[in-house]
Amino acid sequence: MSAPNVPRIEGEFTIFRAMELKPMLLASLPVDEIDLSGVTELDTAGVQLLMLAKKTAQAEKRELRLVGHSSAVIEVFELLNVASYF
Repeated sequence: MSAPNVPRIEGEFTIFRAMELKPMLLASLPVDEIDLSGVTELDTAGVQLLMLAKKTAQAEKRELRLVGHSSAVIEVFELLNVASYF
């Protein structure tokens, strides 16, 4: 089980869940890491939300790490050439 400030995203991380996940990822309680090991599908809405979470963390002068990349996450990051951003 993940620590409270290390949410683990399970299942689809797509446009259909982005609005559900957004409050958790941008909550006032700082998120230090996001565990992506349980992600089975990722689309551009999910990538955009991860980018927003990273920008929010940078604006608050803190680091956000993505950990446990599933094969679905790696595939999309490589396809979109965004791995270096994270």
